Amino acid sequence: MFFITGISFAQKPQMIKLVRHSNNQVDILANNKPFTSFIYPDSLEKPVLYPIYAADGELITRGYPLAPRPQEPVDHPHHIGLWMNYESVNGLDFWNNSSAIAPDKKPKYGWIKTTSIGEIKSGPVGTLAYSAKWQDINKNTLLDEQTTFHFSAKGNVRIIDRTTTLTAVQDVKMPDIKDGFLGLRVAHELELPSKEDREFTDDKGNITTVKASDDALVSGNYITSEGLTGDAAWGTRGKWCMLYGKKGNDTISIAILDHPKNIGYPTYWHARGYGLFAANPLGQKIFSNGKDVLNYSLNKGEAVTFRFRVVINSAKQRLSNALIESIMKEFEKL
Repeated sequence: MFFITGISFAQKPQMIKLVRHSNNQVDILANNKPFTSFIYPDSLEKPVLYPIYAADGELITRGYPLAPRPQEPVDHPHHIGLWMNYESVNGLDFWNNSSAIAPDKKPKYGWIKTTSIGEIKSGPVGTLAYSAKWQDINKNTLLDEQTTFHFSAKGNVRIIDRTTTLTAVQDVKMPDIKDGFLGLRVAHELELPSKEDREFTDDKGNITTVKASDDALVSGNYITSEGLTGDAAWGTRGKWCMLYGKKGNDTISIAILDHPKNIGYPTYWHARGYGLFAANPLGQKIFSNGKDVLNYSLNKGEAVTFRFRVVINSAKQRLSNALIESIMKEFEKL
């Protein structure tokens, strides 16, 4: 397992404690302070990490729809915490499924149902493993999922490593499409300023309006490993992308790192200014305007593994590119 060598040699790894509850929830603590929770209630269409805290106690995730907070947007109710799914798996939409979908349209959507919790381990690196099934409305399984999270913290930095293996229970097609794959919906303060309302249309023609976010709280910005910033990061490739902005007394930095063994590396960034921060290695045709085409598929019995790292820092200044690169080098060894 990794150690955050690039942060500070003087600081020891914090103790990560995992506490399982009877209400389909596992809490993750760093030195007895809230880090995040893994929640998988029957009321949700997928398991998620929610909420997520920086080391200074600031929430980095949006509250809506589970615990709305003042002034935050209420669009895209399927954007909850940190999750992984995809908009088209044998034609089923796992990404956009939520309580907002009308019952007569639900057969077009998919669910990820957590079937068991595996290893739960506390220590300098906390471990949480679970099994899940990607299913249609009739509970027919398309994919079996095995996911392991590793949680760690040192100084002002918290890290979430996610390794997910998907095994096809039947032949599965995942054609290039926009909405996927590893997604994070951030707090209002970390959105990018925008003076105009924006409309986004999914593959079923559903239109979602996102209101302007130019109030004094909003201060976010993106930067990619290729040096692209702001809204220019969307739809481009990079081995990492970072979102940073002012929240509370600190600057919060959130970097998502793509692993070189992943399909589609370096990933495309589905990084929207309104607070959706996602890595989508499978939607290549959409983001490249047809220059790249993947149309990923798995035959029955075949499996694929994805690895991502999420780095969260709270300090007076954002994480430097050089420090992200050093963390990236450690991640590449996994």
